[in-house]
Amino acid sequence: MTTLPRISAKPVLAAVMAASTVFLAGCAGRGGGDEDVAYVARDVETLYTEAKTQLSRGRTKLAAALFDEVERQHPYSPWARRAQLMSAFSYYVAQDYNKSIQSAQRFLSIHPGNKDAPYAYYLIALSYYEQISDVQRDQKVTEQARTALREVSRRFPNSEYAADARLKLDLVNDHLAGKEMEIGRYYQKSGKWLAAQLRFQNVVENFQTTSHAPEALYRLTESSLSLGLKEEAVKFASVLGANYPGSEWYDKAYDLIQKHAQGVTAT
Repeated sequence: MTTLPRISAKPVLAAVMAASTVFLAGCAGRGGGDEDVAYVARDVETLYTEAKTQLSRGRTKLAAALFDEVERQHPYSPWARRAQLMSAFSYYVAQDYNKSIQSAQRFLSIHPGNKDAPYAYYLIALSYYEQISDVQRDQKVTEQARTALREVSRRFPNSEYAADARLKLDLVNDHLAGKEMEIGRYYQKSGKWLAAQLRFQNVVENFQTTSHAPEALYRLTESSLSLGLKEEAVKFASVLGANYPGSEWYDKAYDLIQKHAQGVTAT
């Protein structure tokens, strides 16, 4: 048995894509990829070793198929348990994140208390994390990444995986806050001030440690003034000044208050 491979935060793009291209071209001439490993009975050690060899050569999809064969042909062997995780890792490197998640979840459903469970949870979290799209698109995967990263941090707080998960959570939260800001600004431009207010309030309440918090407080000041809520506007400007006194957003909020709510006391 060998130790599990370390998981990089970023898959090896160029190398994996190049290897995959060569591998797929070769498979086309043989009638398909996974057919080469299906129903060929082999002893467990030979099969596992071949899977590792293919993985080291960058043939990640073939490696995953071979690791799957280990479990299929030898389901009750100690090798099968390790093969499940190696299959998940191989799919992850191949950027087939859905299959990576499925393999890792299968491992956890069968071996929930195994010593390698932290690795499986972390691999699931990374597979969601790598699929995060820009803030212009739906953020369902971002939410899934946040949930999975939180699970790693909660279950294994003292592990190396938890430390990295917490760092990635900061980035995920910033991403989600950015989406809220984008929607809020859109509502503002459409004159839907109350809807905008709710979005900016969400950023201030749930993403207050992100880089978007100062702008959210400024936008709340702006929206409150547009709604005629001058005391509320002064309150948000005061919070902005207390927490981000040197920011451009406070300077803009101060100018707004001086122009539209001078002398008004915060509620």
